[in-house]
Amino acid sequence: MENTQKEKRSKHQNNRLINTKPFYTMQIVKATEQSRDEIKSLLQSQNLPTEDLPNVLTDFYAAVDAGKLIGLIGMERYGHYGLLRSMVVHPDHRNKRIAETLVTQLEQEAKSSGITEMYLLTETADKYFSKKSYSTITRDAVPAELKGSSEFSHVCPVSAIVRKKQLERQPETVS
Repeated sequence: MENTQKEKRSKHQNNRLINTKPFYTMQIVKATEQSRDEIKSLLQSQNLPTEDLPNVLTDFYAAVDAGKLIGLIGMERYGHYGLLRSMVVHPDHRNKRIAETLVTQLEQEAKSSGITEMYLLTETADKYFSKKSYSTITRDAVPAELKGSSEFSHVCPVSAIVRKKQLERQPETVS
């Protein structure tokens, strides 16, 4: 499940195109327990919670460039509900569609594994998720299974905005 994104920065000098940076290559890979310290560091640098980071990062995906973690997204499963969490992109790598790539990857994986609704809490990315078709809902509208999660029960403040997205099931292919 690797996605690659390339970016080339250049400038004009004396009417000639000069390459100022080599191709930028980013891959989306499954996050591993070996990268836990790097994951915690990135999350903490952006004031995101780490105290409830799962021991096993089964549904976490990392954006990696030149062996360095530059983005992350994760999901907790509660039956057919998913709780999107820990979406972060290092400030030096923003505006390169990394967040979009991470969200798309997570949603595709969620749909293919039977998740039908994705929920999230945010204090900083409300406008972003609005553009990604996540609707604002009240905490009362959140399924009981998610209300018991650490994110809803004590990690995220009551002031955090709750959003939900209905995921369309992937049609099964018949061979």
